[in-house]
Amino acid sequence: MMRIRQNLRFLRSDDGVGLAVALNGHGSPIVRVAHWLSHVEHDAASPVWAPWLEEVGRIATYVRYDQRGCGLSDRGVADVSLDRMVGDLAAVIDGLGLERPVLLGMSQGGAIAVRYAARHPDRVAGLVLLGAYARGLRARGGGAEADREAETLVNLVRLGWGRDNAAFRAVFTELFIPGGTPTQHEWWTELERLSAHPEDAARILQALQVIDVTEDARACDVPTLVAHMTGDARVPFEEGRRFATLLPRARFLPLEGRNHVPLAGEPAFDVFLAELRAFLAELTPQGASGGFADLTAAEAAVLRLVAEGLGNDAIAARLAKSAKTVRNQVSQAMQKIGAPTRAAAVAMARDGLPPG
Repeated sequence: MMRIRQNLRFLRSDDGVGLAVALNGHGSPIVRVAHWLSHVEHDAASPVWAPWLEEVGRIATYVRYDQRGCGLSDRGVADVSLDRMVGDLAAVIDGLGLERPVLLGMSQGGAIAVRYAARHPDRVAGLVLLGAYARGLRARGGGAEADREAETLVNLVRLGWGRDNAAFRAVFTELFIPGGTPTQHEWWTELERLSAHPEDAARILQALQVIDVTEDARACDVPTLVAHMTGDARVPFEEGRRFATLLPRARFLPLEGRNHVPLAGEPAFDVFLAELRAFLAELTPQGASGGFADLTAAEAAVLRLVAEGLGNDAIAARLAKSAKTVRNQVSQAMQKIGAPTRAAAVAMARDGLPPG
C-alpha cells in the first residue's frame, strides 16, 4: 500500500507533554480528535487508516494527533484524565492557529470534542461523532457485571500488550474490526503493541471507562452529525443513539455493519463519506466562493492585520473591537479564501489581498 504523504510536527500541551501532530490534504481543517490506539506515523501506510487519510484529505486539511501516552506523543504520562485530553485538543487547535475547525470525534474522541465544544462553542464550526459515547463502560450503570468486564479488559492489556504472542491483543482487534480482512487484523493487532506501553495503555483504558459528558452534551450548541454502526462490537449502538438525543443540534446517521471503524470497501464507509461531504457543505457560509472578492470590508481589515503577524488580541486593540468579534471575522475570512490554517491565511493574504 502506498504511504500517504503527510506533514509531521510536534506541539506541547499546557502541562508540557509533547504531542505528535500530522496533517495531509487541503482545504478547511478537520481535526480528528485523539483516540486510544493511534500512531500518526504508521497510519499513513495502514490498510485501515490510509483510506481515511486519502478520502478526507480530498475534501479538507486532515489534522490528526496522537493522544498523550500513545504513538509519537510523550509516553509515561501520569495524568490521562478527560480534562487533560481536552487541554491537548486546545493545544493543537491553538498551536496550529486553526480558526473554527470541524472536530471529528471517533470513539472516546467524541467525548473530548463535545466537552471542548461545550466550553468553546465559538471556536468550533461543527462536530462529527463516529462510534462515540457520552459514558464509558463503568459510567453506564451496568453494575457488577459491567465492572467485571471493565476490569478484565484492563488486565488483558496489562498482561498481553507487550508480548510477542498476539493472542491477548487479538481480543481487542475482534472488538474493533471483527469484519476486517486478515491483513487488516494483523496490522491492527500490531498497532496495539506499537501504540502504547502496557501500563500506559491500561491507565488510558481505565480513564476512558469512567468518562461521562452527559451534561456537556446537553450544553453543546453546535451543528453535529452523529454516526454509529448498528452492530458496533466495541461501543453499543444504543450509546451512539443516546449521545445524539443529548446533543441539541445533532442529526443521527445509523450505519450498517459491525466494525467500530468503517473500513474501505464496505458500504458504511462510502455512506459516511457522502454524509460528511454534505455536512461540510451545510457549514460553508452561503455565498462563500473561496476568493478575496467575497470578503467584507471588516473581514479584509482584520485579514490585513493577520498578514502583519498580529494575534487576535492585538487586532482587537488596533481596531477597537472585542476579541470575540475579531476571532469570528478572522474565521469567516479564512473560510472564504480557503485557508486551512492561520499560517496559510498569512501567506495567502500577503500574496493576494488588495491594499486597504
